[in-house]
Amino acid sequence: MSDSVAKQPANITSEAEIHALDRALVVVSVDPNVSEPIPGDSSGHQLRQDTDDVEQVRVLYFVTALRTVVVAAYIKV
Repeated sequence: MSDSVAKQPANITSEAEIHALDRALVVVSVDPNVSEPIPGDSSGHQLRQDTDDVEQVRVLYFVTALRTVVVAAYIKV
């Protein structure tokens, strides 16, 4: 994770939100290709979106050339 993303969990205080974030990050870290690329993305990296319907969260991320996952956003839906 980038430095700015790594700091964001400190702002989450609810146990349920922490659990949801942990679950979403584990899924993406185990298999970065678990989700489909977002159509129409023309950036240098393929932006992806993983949605967890159980925890009702969405994680936007991209995978670098060195296979590092960079989380761009964590969204509670």
